[in-house]
Amino acid sequence: MRLLVTRPEPDGERTARSLRARGHEALTAPLLHIETIADAPIGNGPWAAVAFTSANAVNAIAAHPARAELLHVPVYTVGARTEEAAHAATFEQVQSAYGDVAALAGLIVARLGDRVHPVLYLAGEDRAGDLEGLLAEYGITARTVPIYRAVAAKRLPEPLRVVIADKRIDGVLHYSKRTAETFLAAAAAEGLREQSLALKHFCLSAEIAAPLRAAGADHVAIARRPDQHALFELLDL
Repeated sequence: MRLLVTRPEPDGERTARSLRARGHEALTAPLLHIETIADAPIGNGPWAAVAFTSANAVNAIAAHPARAELLHVPVYTVGARTEEAAHAATFEQVQSAYGDVAALAGLIVARLGDRVHPVLYLAGEDRAGDLEGLLAEYGITARTVPIYRAVAAKRLPEPLRVVIADKRIDGVLHYSKRTAETFLAAAAAEGLREQSLALKHFCLSAEIAAPLRAAGADHVAIARRPDQHALFELLDL
Protein backbone atom coordinates (compact mmCIF):
# COMPACT_ATOMS: atom_id res chain seq x y z
CA MET A 1 0.00 0.00 0.00
CA ARG A 2 1.03 3.59 -0.51
CA LEU A 3 0.50 5.25 2.86
CA LEU A 4 0.72 8.74 4.30
CA VAL A 5 2.18 9.47 7.75
CA THR A 6 1.25 12.89 9.15
CA ARG A 7 2.98 12.61 12.53
CA PRO A 8 5.37 15.34 13.66
CA GLU A 9 9.07 14.60 13.19
CA PRO A 10 11.08 12.67 14.21
CA ASP A 11 8.21 10.23 14.87
CA GLY A 12 6.91 10.53 11.32
CA GLU A 13 10.09 9.30 9.65
CA ARG A 14 10.51 6.57 12.28
CA THR A 15 7.02 5.29 11.46
CA ALA A 16 7.70 5.55 7.72
CA ARG A 17 10.82 3.39 8.06
CA SER A 18 8.82 0.74 9.90
CA LEU A 19 6.18 0.75 7.16
CA ARG A 20 8.79 0.41 4.43
CA ALA A 21 10.31 -2.54 6.27
CA ARG A 22 6.88 -4.20 6.02
CA GLY A 23 6.79 -3.71 2.26
CA HIS A 24 4.67 -0.54 2.05
CA GLU A 25 5.44 2.76 0.37
CA ALA A 26 5.38 5.54 2.94
CA LEU A 27 5.16 9.31 2.48
CA THR A 28 5.72 11.73 5.35
CA ALA A 29 4.00 15.10 5.63
CA PRO A 30 4.09 16.44 9.20
CA LEU A 31 0.92 18.45 9.78
CA LEU A 32 1.85 19.42 13.33
CA HIS A 33 5.03 21.17 14.38
CA ILE A 34 6.12 20.61 17.98
CA GLU A 35 7.32 23.64 19.94
CA THR A 36 8.82 23.35 23.42
CA ILE A 37 7.55 25.77 26.07
CA ALA A 38 10.96 26.60 27.45
CA ASP A 39 9.72 28.68 30.39
CA ALA A 40 7.01 26.25 31.54
CA PRO A 41 6.48 26.85 35.30
CA ILE A 42 7.20 23.41 36.78
CA GLY A 43 6.90 24.41 40.45
CA ASN A 44 8.86 23.22 43.44
CA GLY A 45 7.25 19.94 44.50
CA PRO A 46 7.87 17.62 46.18
CA TRP A 47 6.10 15.36 43.69
CA ALA A 48 4.71 11.90 44.29
CA ALA A 49 5.28 11.03 40.62
CA VAL A 50 5.65 12.44 37.13
CA ALA A 51 3.16 11.42 34.41
CA PHE A 52 3.71 11.59 30.65
CA THR A 53 1.22 10.89 27.86
CA SER A 54 3.59 11.88 25.06
CA ALA A 55 7.24 11.43 24.19
CA ASN A 56 7.13 15.10 23.14
CA ALA A 57 6.66 16.05 26.79
CA VAL A 58 9.62 13.88 27.81
CA ASN A 59 11.79 15.53 25.18
CA ALA A 60 10.65 18.96 26.35
CA ILE A 61 11.48 18.38 30.01
CA ALA A 62 14.86 16.92 29.00
CA ALA A 63 15.89 20.45 27.99
CA HIS A 64 14.22 22.21 30.96
CA PRO A 65 16.19 23.54 33.95
CA ALA A 66 13.96 21.51 36.32
CA ARG A 67 14.92 18.17 34.74
CA ALA A 68 17.61 17.28 37.28
CA GLU A 69 15.17 17.67 40.18
CA LEU A 70 12.77 15.15 38.63
CA LEU A 71 15.09 12.33 37.59
CA HIS A 72 14.69 10.44 40.88
CA VAL A 73 10.88 10.83 41.00
CA PRO A 74 8.83 7.77 39.89
CA VAL A 75 7.62 8.19 36.30
CA TYR A 76 4.45 6.74 34.75
CA THR A 77 4.00 6.76 30.98
CA VAL A 78 1.06 6.01 28.70
CA GLY A 79 2.83 3.72 26.24
CA ALA A 80 6.01 2.07 25.03
CA ARG A 81 7.30 4.99 22.94
CA THR A 82 6.93 7.39 25.86
CA GLU A 83 8.56 4.83 28.14
CA GLU A 84 11.55 4.57 25.80
CA ALA A 85 11.89 8.35 25.73
CA ALA A 86 11.81 8.50 29.54
CA HIS A 87 14.56 5.89 29.81
CA ALA A 88 16.61 7.79 27.22
CA ALA A 89 16.17 10.97 29.29
CA THR A 90 17.69 9.01 32.23
CA PHE A 91 14.67 8.99 34.54
CA GLU A 92 15.48 6.40 37.18
CA GLN A 93 12.09 4.73 37.79
CA VAL A 94 9.80 4.29 34.79
CA GLN A 95 6.60 2.24 34.46
CA SER A 96 4.27 2.18 31.46
CA ALA A 97 0.54 1.52 31.19
CA TYR A 98 0.85 0.33 27.55
CA GLY A 99 -2.57 1.78 26.82
CA ASP A 100 -4.51 5.04 26.84
CA VAL A 101 -4.99 7.82 29.39
CA ALA A 102 -7.52 5.75 31.35
CA ALA A 103 -5.01 2.89 31.56
CA LEU A 104 -2.35 5.32 32.75
CA ALA A 105 -4.65 6.61 35.49
CA GLY A 106 -5.35 3.03 36.53
CA LEU A 107 -1.64 2.26 36.75
CA ILE A 108 -0.97 5.32 38.89
CA VAL A 109 -3.88 4.49 41.20
CA ALA A 110 -2.61 0.92 41.59
CA ARG A 111 1.09 1.68 42.05
CA LEU A 112 1.35 5.10 43.65
CA GLY A 113 2.68 4.84 47.16
CA ASP A 114 2.71 8.55 48.05
CA ARG A 115 -0.86 9.87 48.20
CA VAL A 116 0.13 13.02 50.10
CA HIS A 117 2.05 14.91 47.43
CA PRO A 118 0.66 15.71 43.96
CA VAL A 119 1.45 14.02 40.66
CA LEU A 120 3.15 16.29 38.15
CA TYR A 121 1.55 15.79 34.73
CA LEU A 122 3.77 17.21 31.99
CA ALA A 123 1.68 17.50 28.85
CA GLY A 124 0.87 19.36 25.66
CA GLU A 125 -1.36 22.41 25.46
CA ASP A 126 -3.96 20.26 23.67
CA ARG A 127 -4.76 16.99 25.44
CA ALA A 128 -6.94 14.08 24.36
CA GLY A 129 -7.84 12.86 27.86
CA ASP A 130 -8.38 14.22 31.35
CA LEU A 131 -5.73 12.51 33.47
CA GLU A 132 -6.11 15.08 36.22
CA GLY A 133 -9.86 14.41 36.45
CA LEU A 134 -9.45 10.63 36.37
CA LEU A 135 -6.97 10.71 39.24
CA ALA A 136 -9.16 13.09 41.24
CA GLU A 137 -11.86 10.40 41.32
CA TYR A 138 -9.50 8.38 43.52
CA GLY A 139 -8.41 11.26 45.72
CA ILE A 140 -5.10 11.78 43.92
CA THR A 141 -4.15 15.37 43.18
CA ALA A 142 -2.39 16.12 39.91
CA ARG A 143 -0.94 19.35 38.59
CA THR A 144 -1.01 19.67 34.80
CA VAL A 145 1.82 21.72 33.32
CA PRO A 146 1.80 22.28 29.51
CA ILE A 147 5.40 21.91 28.40
CA TYR A 148 4.98 21.77 24.62
CA ARG A 149 2.51 22.83 21.95
CA ALA A 150 1.61 21.37 18.59
CA VAL A 151 1.19 24.04 15.92
CA ALA A 152 -1.15 22.93 13.12
CA ALA A 153 -0.44 23.43 9.42
CA LYS A 154 -3.04 25.48 7.53
CA ARG A 155 -2.44 23.91 4.12
CA LEU A 156 -1.16 20.64 2.73
CA PRO A 157 2.46 20.47 1.57
CA GLU A 158 2.58 20.69 -2.24
CA PRO A 159 3.78 17.10 -2.87
CA LEU A 160 0.96 15.76 -0.67
CA ARG A 161 -1.65 17.93 -2.41
CA VAL A 162 -0.60 16.48 -5.75
CA VAL A 163 -0.70 12.80 -4.73
CA ILE A 164 -4.14 13.17 -3.14
CA ALA A 165 -5.52 15.09 -6.11
CA ASP A 166 -4.14 12.46 -8.51
CA LYS A 167 -5.41 9.59 -6.31
CA ARG A 168 -1.89 8.19 -5.93
CA ILE A 169 -2.22 7.33 -2.25
CA ASP A 170 -4.17 4.52 -0.60
CA GLY A 171 -4.48 5.49 3.03
CA VAL A 172 -3.50 7.66 5.98
CA LEU A 173 -2.28 6.66 9.44
CA HIS A 174 -3.67 8.81 12.25
CA TYR A 175 -1.95 8.89 15.64
CA SER A 176 -3.86 11.75 17.28
CA LYS A 177 -7.26 13.41 17.06
CA ARG A 178 -5.58 16.77 16.49
CA THR A 179 -3.65 15.43 13.50
CA ALA A 180 -6.79 13.89 12.02
CA GLU A 181 -8.65 17.20 12.41
CA THR A 182 -5.73 19.10 10.89
CA PHE A 183 -5.61 16.73 7.91
CA LEU A 184 -9.32 17.23 7.22
CA ALA A 185 -9.11 21.01 7.54
CA ALA A 186 -6.01 21.32 5.37
CA ALA A 187 -7.46 19.04 2.69
CA ALA A 188 -10.66 21.09 2.63
CA ALA A 189 -8.63 24.29 2.29
CA GLU A 190 -7.05 22.78 -0.85
CA GLY A 191 -10.42 21.82 -2.32
CA LEU A 192 -9.67 18.13 -1.74
CA ARG A 193 -12.31 17.26 0.83
CA GLU A 194 -13.96 14.48 -1.16
CA GLN A 195 -10.66 12.96 -2.25
CA SER A 196 -9.37 12.93 1.33
CA LEU A 197 -12.54 11.30 2.68
CA ALA A 198 -12.35 8.57 0.04
CA LEU A 199 -8.96 7.38 1.38
CA LYS A 200 -8.60 4.54 3.86
CA HIS A 201 -8.04 5.93 7.35
CA PHE A 202 -6.19 3.85 9.95
CA CYS A 203 -6.68 5.19 13.49
CA LEU A 204 -5.00 4.45 16.80
CA SER A 205 -8.27 4.81 18.76
CA ALA A 206 -12.00 5.47 18.44
CA GLU A 207 -11.48 9.02 19.69
CA ILE A 208 -9.05 9.70 16.85
CA ALA A 209 -11.48 8.18 14.34
CA ALA A 210 -14.41 10.32 15.53
CA PRO A 211 -13.75 13.47 13.44
CA LEU A 212 -13.11 11.35 10.33
CA ARG A 213 -16.39 9.49 10.74
CA ALA A 214 -18.23 12.71 11.48
CA ALA A 215 -16.86 14.21 8.27
CA GLY A 216 -18.13 11.22 6.27
CA ALA A 217 -14.94 9.24 5.60
CA ASP A 218 -15.78 6.05 3.70
CA HIS A 219 -13.20 3.67 5.21
CA VAL A 220 -12.18 4.11 8.85
CA ALA A 221 -10.40 1.31 10.73
CA ILE A 222 -9.54 1.41 14.44
CA ALA A 223 -6.69 -0.47 16.11
CA ARG A 224 -7.73 -3.01 18.74
CA ARG A 225 -5.17 -1.48 21.09
CA PRO A 226 -3.79 2.07 21.11
CA ASP A 227 -0.27 1.13 19.98
CA GLN A 228 1.59 1.06 16.70
CA HIS A 229 1.80 -2.73 16.47
CA ALA A 230 -2.00 -2.99 16.58
CA LEU A 231 -2.31 -0.11 14.11
CA PHE A 232 -0.01 -1.89 11.65
CA GLU A 233 -2.12 -5.04 12.00
CA LEU A 234 -4.97 -3.16 10.29
CA LEU A 235 -2.87 -2.88 7.16
CA ASP A 236 -2.89 -6.68 6.76
CA LEU A 237 -6.67 -7.08 6.93
